[in-house]
Amino acid sequence: MSATNAPTLRKIGGSLKGKRRSKRKHEYLKRSVQIQIGETKKKIVRGLGGNRKAKPIKLSEANMFDPKEKKFYKVKLLRVLENTADRSFARRNIITKGAIVETDQGKARVVNRPGQDGQVTLIKEA
Repeated sequence: MSATNAPTLRKIGGSLKGKRRSKRKHEYLKRSVQIQIGETKKKIVRGLGGNRKAKPIKLSEANMFDPKEKKFYKVKLLRVLENTADRSFARRNIITKGAIVETDQGKARVVNRPGQDGQVTLIKEA
């Protein structure tokens, strides 16, 4: 099976097979959402089995964990300082897992996948 779960279109020798059927709707790849810092805006997306997922487009707040005090705080996101996924993401204020962001409580690192979870979880950096 290929990455999209559709039947493979190549023979063992490498030549192309004839197409047996077109892709089903669930086999299409969905575009990833690039979450920016700004006024909170979410989009509701239908998943398999009719489940609903809130995909954020813009977020202004996050949950930050302080390891010294062992407490969670709700903080305001100011800007992205560094993003290991792509250098241009930092300039465009796009949040992904592993990004270092500036908050009103100081620097913090994103430890979850905000596009999947619908929120941002941070760990305060020393």
